[in-house]
Amino acid sequence: MKVDLNGNVALVTGAGRHIGRAIADALASNGATVVYTDIDEATAREAAAQSPGHAAGRAESARLDVTNEAAVNAAVAGVVARHGRLDIVVNNAGVNTSAHRVTVEQFPKEEWDRILQVDLTGLYLVSKAAAGVMVTQGRGKIINIGSVMGLVPARLQCAFTAAKAGVVNLTRAMAIELGGRGVLVNCVAPGSILTEGTKQLFYDKGGQFNDKMECLLAHIPLSRPGSCEEIAHAVLFLAAPESSYITGQTLAVDGGWTAGYFRDF
Repeated sequence: MKVDLNGNVALVTGAGRHIGRAIADALASNGATVVYTDIDEATAREAAAQSPGHAAGRAESARLDVTNEAAVNAAVAGVVARHGRLDIVVNNAGVNTSAHRVTVEQFPKEEWDRILQVDLTGLYLVSKAAAGVMVTQGRGKIINIGSVMGLVPARLQCAFTAAKAGVVNLTRAMAIELGGRGVLVNCVAPGSILTEGTKQLFYDKGGQFNDKMECLLAHIPLSRPGSCEEIAHAVLFLAAPESSYITGQTLAVDGGWTAGYFRDF
């Protein structure tokens, strides 16, 4: 997929690997200057060094903890100081749990706090900082990475489900607040995506929940996990100039998972 993002400056959180890196690479491949940020500075640096925009000087990296408001504000201010603008922000940074797949009465509050702090509060902090810049310049796009779990709840993932449902409605709230000032806000909700994490959980032999892989795939009409690049293409569409009349929407990229019952019952 090719769009024209020349002259745009983008910041992607959680861009060191997997979905975030694929998103940042897609933006860079289409002409944007991209700041790859991640709490793991080494992965962000490596991703930027291998970015399609690196040779042209359009790829940078920085460590960013999205739960640290001062660090978030400094990162956004730094982008504006270096480039004079910030056109696209992709809120990709997020966490879940594999150690605590338990029902709500057993779910540890510490794990609840950790997930909500990153997946929802962190997204709010980055969006807040970016929105101030975008409103001043009269244009911008904020693209949030949610999850199908924010649309259709799942058992044994109460914190992640709550956080991602919050992302969906925060997307809508920001869209109606910022749209009249030139800022578009949308969400991409991935289904099961093939990453190192999901391999370890489901798709590799010996994965923690490998015995449930067939059941998982039985709910997906396309009968396979998605790729990081397929999520990146959806983000690229929302970042493109051609999506100029789309705001407040959540685009499920899930192989049909949320369309309805697929298997017999």
